[in-house]
Amino acid sequence: MNAIITGATKGIGKAIALKLAQEGYNLAICARTETDLLAFKNELAHYNVKIIAIKADVSNKEEVYNFCTEVKNVYSKIDVLVNNAGIFMPGNLLEEEDKNFEYQSKINLNTPYYLSKYFGKIMRDQQSGHIFNICSIASTEIIDNAGSYSVTKAAILSLNNVLRKELSAYNVKVTAILPGSTFTASWEGTSLNPDKFVQPEDIANSLYSILNLSSGVNVDEIILKPLNFNT
Repeated sequence: MNAIITGATKGIGKAIALKLAQEGYNLAICARTETDLLAFKNELAHYNVKIIAIKADVSNKEEVYNFCTEVKNVYSKIDVLVNNAGIFMPGNLLEEEDKNFEYQSKINLNTPYYLSKYFGKIMRDQQSGHIFNICSIASTEIIDNAGSYSVTKAAILSLNNVLRKELSAYNVKVTAILPGSTFTASWEGTSLNPDKFVQPEDIANSLYSILNLSSGVNVDEIILKPLNFNT
């Protein structure tokens, strides 16, 4: 089984990559920082699976498509695509600079759009595969100080639903994962108890469980929220 994961060296993406490698999946991963990418590739080496690690700035369309081409040249069959790469830039919509919206749109929406089209066509032709889009609770709820971020995350949920509609006839599954506050690097320095957060491993384990459901079922979306975040 071959899986593609964007933004795979930290947080949720790293947890998913580790889980799938542990379960015997070959991986194609990308990240912007080459040192992080090579270090993580070395960390994955002892799982005895094939790892393609490609440096790519996913805010750059050309680099996204270069990543796609390199992956296709190695893996003729694609079983799983995890659109995980994302960025959060805090700010209220009316006060934030346009460039914040534009940059977040490139990473949070455009990149999943390009990857899903590219590998979705391959999955359609092979009549199998599963696309996961890592959305956010901000895809459905208005989050304070998260103006354009919320807009982009709502858009990726819409992308997810359009993909599911178009690909279901070809036996290709599409699932949105909507995490609430998750303990990743973006929360570094917080005084909150880490145990109050959703853990990246919770998302990885949920994704793997979905992959092992029967062939006739699709999980449209899954929401993971902290149980008592404010207590």
